[in-house]
Amino acid sequence: MQTEYKTPSQQQDYGSDPIAVRDTANYQREYIQDFVGKWDQLISWEARAKSEGNFFIDILKEHGARKILDVATGTGFHSIRLREAGFEVVSADGSPEMLSRAFENGRDHGLILRTVQADWRWLNRDIHGKFDAVICLGNSFTHLFSERDRRKALAEFYAALRHDGLLILDQRNYDGILDSGFSSKHIYYYCGENVKAEPEHMDDGLARFRYEFPDKSVFHLNMYPLRKDYTRKLMQDVGFQRIKTYGDFQETHHQDDPDFFIHVAEKQYETEEQGTRKTTYSNTVDTARNYYNSDSADAFYASIWGGEDIHVGIYKSEDEPVFDASRRTVEEIASHLKLNENSRVLDIGAGYGGAARYLVEKFGCHVTCVNLSEVQNERNRLLNQEQNVSSKIDVVDASFEDLPLDDISFDVVWSQDAILHSGNRSLVFKEVYRVLKSGGEFIFTDPMQSDDCPEGVLQPVYDRIHLDSLGSIEFYRQVAKSTGLEEIEVIDLSEQLVNHYSRVLKAVDENYQEALESCGEDYIERMKLGLNHWIESGKKGYLSWGILHFSKK
Repeated sequence: MQTEYKTPSQQQDYGSDPIAVRDTANYQREYIQDFVGKWDQLISWEARAKSEGNFFIDILKEHGARKILDVATGTGFHSIRLREAGFEVVSADGSPEMLSRAFENGRDHGLILRTVQADWRWLNRDIHGKFDAVICLGNSFTHLFSERDRRKALAEFYAALRHDGLLILDQRNYDGILDSGFSSKHIYYYCGENVKAEPEHMDDGLARFRYEFPDKSVFHLNMYPLRKDYTRKLMQDVGFQRIKTYGDFQETHHQDDPDFFIHVAEKQYETEEQGTRKTTYSNTVDTARNYYNSDSADAFYASIWGGEDIHVGIYKSEDEPVFDASRRTVEEIASHLKLNENSRVLDIGAGYGGAARYLVEKFGCHVTCVNLSEVQNERNRLLNQEQNVSSKIDVVDASFEDLPLDDISFDVVWSQDAILHSGNRSLVFKEVYRVLKSGGEFIFTDPMQSDDCPEGVLQPVYDRIHLDSLGSIEFYRQVAKSTGLEEIEVIDLSEQLVNHYSRVLKAVDENYQEALESCGEDYIERMKLGLNHWIESGKKGYLSWGILHFSKK
């Protein structure tokens, strides 16, 4: 069955309710001849070429690309630039009006473009052969209104690439518009003078933009407001491996600042062994990683120590279940934050992701879970799927000492009882500061030594958790200050540390036979010994625990 390409009328027609028009096929009716005729005024070829420089050319050359498929040719700006730079280019677009203008522009530059009219959803029906790179630029991917269409288009892009091919796809920074309102420097993309391009209507399912030209003519485009991380996740789901995202041609950027994001995604498959070699951990972090990846530890924490919330609990009674007290800690920490559906939260040392799922259910925010244990992360992803929250939670295998995340991109960094496993806790604070937005908050709990703890008395505790030190409230205050974080509050709940370890020890005894069968006698006996060391040291006042809350000004 052939796709029906309709010849656009000479007037845009959105009917009586323009914001109700949310249809992938509508883009063909939007690019009428008069609008296409003014498109080059909007982007201003000379100004745009100056602003982006050789950004795309350099990336393509760096990856050894020669044969390029431009799937969003528009009026031909990038196809022509790449042809002039010596690349072999096939120029595709779904709009016949755009392709006609691109062909004319190519001829004006002394080039004959190889143009193909094609719908992305059936791209490989109309495009033949394999390409070194596919480029989809000009905020074009935003014309796809259904996730099914977006996945199908990305799959077609993937199929058109050689085994080691590259996809370069850009999008407007809808995150900034949805979360903070519209502002545009017009420095990089829409560079035309005296041309206005601004949103007329915005909601989570529609970005309706209004374009006004110097002759007072007005046109509109209805687009889907893609969020950056959602786009990246779709690319990963389709099979793209490493994805690097730039903001207005800069790798380091403020989440809200860029007009546009550019995603550079590699198809070449990375084996698990290759991925492991590229991921490095400090000795202390790697020790913790190996421990939490063990079958015994996974079984113990999933069945005895809180299940989804494997952290210190806040207890109202000695007999309260560990699960209930652990969830109360999550609720208590969350009560000190002002979160909403637009908030972006990073949980470092996320364990099985119980806190992330609570925050998504309670506030509707987006949460990124960074955790060193691949075993825990797989359980986290499975629980997210079972509870239908995968679209709101990203799970990343990584160390909090080296976060693979953009600068200035989170409203809140959250952590529960994880930072003790770092061999360089000051570095963790620096990474937290780097990824926090201005005004963002860092809230965490951690098992600590008391500020006046005598030297040497905690050696049995250190030996149990393979550490040579713990932080303290005063230590974290000093590190926060030196990093540039300001204290909001510190809530000392040290008594709960003893309560928790005592209750976990009781749970082990109550379920001893089950624990032996799932974890092994050696693991359980060592766990009981370690718990007793924590309880004894806590009762003597050598340990502390609480909620520490800081902000980035």
